[in-house]
Amino acid sequence: MIVPNSMSAKYDESSESGAERKDHCLLPGNECTQRARIGRICGDHLDTGRLARKLGRVARLLADRVAALAALRQNAAAYPALVPRLTLAKFPDTVDVARLPQRMRRYSHSKTLPGRAAMPDSSHNPAPRQLDVVIVGGGLAGLYAIHRLRGMGLKVRAYEAGSGVGGTWFWNRYPGARCDVESLEYSYSFSDELQQDWKWPERYGNQPEILQYINHVADRFDLRRDVQLNTRVTSALFDSNTSEWTVRTDAGEEIRARYCVMASGNLSTPRVPDFKGIRDFKGKWYHSGLWPHEGVDFTGLRVGVVGTGSSGVQMIPIIARQAKHLHVFQRTANFSLPARNGPMEPERERNHKAEYPARRRAAYDTPFAIGGYPRPTKSALEVSAKERNAAYESKWQEGGSISYLYTYTDLLVNKEANDTASEFARNKIRGIVKDKKVAELLAPKDHPIGTKRLCLDTNYYETYNRDNVTLVDVRNDPIAEITPTGLRTGKQEFELDAIVFATGFDAMTGALREIDIRTTDGAVLADHWEGGPLTYLGLMVAGFPNMFVVTGPGSPGVKTQMIASIEQHVDWIAGCLDHMRSHGLDCIEPSPQAESEWVSHVNAVADSTLYPLANSWYMGANIPGKPRVFMPYVGGFDRYKRRCDEVATKGYEGFTLSHHDAVVA
Repeated sequence: MIVPNSMSAKYDESSESGAERKDHCLLPGNECTQRARIGRICGDHLDTGRLARKLGRVARLLADRVAALAALRQNAAAYPALVPRLTLAKFPDTVDVARLPQRMRRYSHSKTLPGRAAMPDSSHNPAPRQLDVVIVGGGLAGLYAIHRLRGMGLKVRAYEAGSGVGGTWFWNRYPGARCDVESLEYSYSFSDELQQDWKWPERYGNQPEILQYINHVADRFDLRRDVQLNTRVTSALFDSNTSEWTVRTDAGEEIRARYCVMASGNLSTPRVPDFKGIRDFKGKWYHSGLWPHEGVDFTGLRVGVVGTGSSGVQMIPIIARQAKHLHVFQRTANFSLPARNGPMEPERERNHKAEYPARRRAAYDTPFAIGGYPRPTKSALEVSAKERNAAYESKWQEGGSISYLYTYTDLLVNKEANDTASEFARNKIRGIVKDKKVAELLAPKDHPIGTKRLCLDTNYYETYNRDNVTLVDVRNDPIAEITPTGLRTGKQEFELDAIVFATGFDAMTGALREIDIRTTDGAVLADHWEGGPLTYLGLMVAGFPNMFVVTGPGSPGVKTQMIASIEQHVDWIAGCLDHMRSHGLDCIEPSPQAESEWVSHVNAVADSTLYPLANSWYMGANIPGKPRVFMPYVGGFDRYKRRCDEVATKGYEGFTLSHHDAVVA
């Protein structure tokens, strides 16, 4: 969608932050920053149609709140859940930087969404000693696992380290945090009523809107009563004699369950670089994945942002508008395409919702689990340069990453074809950024476009035309240390009041490796994965029975519309458990041979593409010492789903199913 000039005059893209423009706000207390409350009514022009839509949302919100309060009255013991917890603003001076990701999350504070009372979580119910399924994580995957498995009559509980549900959308509250998949696609499909009722205000949902949606789902389907918040799982031990998992938490709880579902997420272990001197910095520093829930005001400050991946690309334009001066420390330039975000067009929404069932089915037959994009039919090398550039220009103006990569059949498998798309994007950067030297630094030349996560932005490259923004090339002049007053490279020193680390995550394996997972037979997951993650279908690990992983390494999850992959994984797990129950079985694990063959297949598919040419987090390249193994399955969601369905149809081919010691399949 291209936002017309008449619309863009009213639509302020600074709304990317969810914390911009408090002037002219009609909400009480100028609380513009919490647009998840009822949406904002801001700006110098009053749009009566938009006002009517917002008032409609207010009415629905009030109705939901009345229902929530009625439910709370039935459980008076739950009222303490509404009391906000205290926040620790700083860490002890003796903090171990290497352990910051774990410690920072323990100090998160609990807040319900503005303007609504959350249903109580299970923290106020008696702690169970025995479950059918223990679920690790209370994000999108954990919540759907509760819904699906509880619907089978299984006793389940999810354990979540945060003080609220939402997973990555609970933690990642940095300015500009926004999904790079369109709102109408990035949502659950298991309830048609849900997807018809929910109103997305913009083409791409931002963090507050998505978190509001997740909380709505948790309340609508009564999922909170099976989520225990503020609880980190520290270890999991499988007893081969009883075919049970014993899970332990940081509070000392011990829970036994037949099955364990790891829904801990792929981007849930932030990487805070261990720069020399970081503990001596007198200003404040932040990580994009551990952002203070109350937000950060950079007005008038000298700010440094380290990293230009997706989170950096999203936050830099917003911080630049606040800061006295912004220094961006870039080691590796990344490709970014314009999102063309804007208010949701009513006709677009109506048409999409009318076709939801067909669109969801069509998504199953696409590589990215997103329907609506015609499959390309030509190679980029089959057409003239003029025709190619016209096609790329059309995609550039349309906005979005899937559409661009879908221009031709061979952009991710043929370097010469990819060069045409990469050079087009580089020329766009050169045309936007006025300083030629800066433009060349921002134009990626070390990887083909699409082989790293392809970013979407609003005015990212335009930001470097601002007088208060400086790009620092730390590839040629690396960061030496954090000083008490700023940051020093080998050649320069920068005075800073605040530093933001947009340095990403220990992706795909980090969350599982933080848990001590082992069996009484002596298997240790950390040892099994020493040379890189090994899985069968990205769903299970040989030697670790009854442990399922949602969108794990070896699955296409991070290369797809994640919620579609989550639902596919959980549905497969549910089908597997139902099969076992109906056949009197209680133990399942993949064979070492099936695991080995799948890992070889994942590697072979990756090697047939251009993906391995990039040092990306797909390969663990952002984590020092992490094995360089391409982790996602890039054969496509469509091929993957067919393979999973085929395995199930053949009686769970590649798995050993048993009842304790009696192997029957």
